[in-house]
Amino acid sequence: MILIADSGSTKTDWCISLHGKQLQRITTQGINPFFLSKDEIENEIRSALLPQLQTPAFDALYFYGAGCLPEKISMMQRALSKCLEVKTVEVNSDMLGAARGLSQRNPGIVCILGTGSNSCYYDGEKIVSNVSPLGFILGDEGSGAVLGKRMVGDLLKNQLPAGLKDKFLQEFDLTPAIIIERVYRQPFPNRFLASLSPFLLQNIEEPAVRSLVFDSFCSFLTRNVMQYDYKSYPVYFIGSIAYHYREILEEAILSLGMQLGGIMQNPMEGLVKYHSRD
Repeated sequence: MILIADSGSTKTDWCISLHGKQLQRITTQGINPFFLSKDEIENEIRSALLPQLQTPAFDALYFYGAGCLPEKISMMQRALSKCLEVKTVEVNSDMLGAARGLSQRNPGIVCILGTGSNSCYYDGEKIVSNVSPLGFILGDEGSGAVLGKRMVGDLLKNQLPAGLKDKFLQEFDLTPAIIIERVYRQPFPNRFLASLSPFLLQNIEEPAVRSLVFDSFCSFLTRNVMQYDYKSYPVYFIGSIAYHYREILEEAILSLGMQLGGIMQNPMEGLVKYHSRD
């Protein structure tokens, strides 16, 4: 019996699997070792995950997560091993999880569009090249955080149709002062901004809103995907933003002459299939 985790900045999706069959799915807060200490990670696992597990013992644990950089993997493995009874603990980036979940053992260009964004060229075994996403301030084009950032900036600077600003502030019970506080002074501004992005989907029939989303996806594709051999390999997408805005994303992909391999909301089903062959 194995435990698989797919962790983004906002949430972690856990799945207990036996011989390729899903036995239990659990969702907890995002566990990002770039932002959280070992103690904070252990506290989250003990308080949110363990109470929902029928057993803490597994043959193997495969954890794929945002922020699981090479220098953070050892700390993450120690935290997981301390909380769970596991024979084998493997920690990898969420990017490799997306690649294995979508492309299995076939080469392709794999992209994440969720709270953050990322991309890579995967040769069917490992990630060969990766354009640094740079985070939501310098990069993360097309992500929920950047869509939220662009939308809020345009609304507060009156760059979107009249009436949308008041509608937005009322719906989310916000004021410009509260937004500034949440973005510049409170933790996890990327999560906050991403939580606002559904307003775009609600108002996607507004030409200016649709244009904002389309331009953001084109920016992601040109600044990231076009640095790989996109004419030779299909491009796969995963994440809540890719899934919910798939119509506009497909339009952007087509406009730039790319071959779409597929769009999924999360990689868990593919990861269960991938590890059932181990």
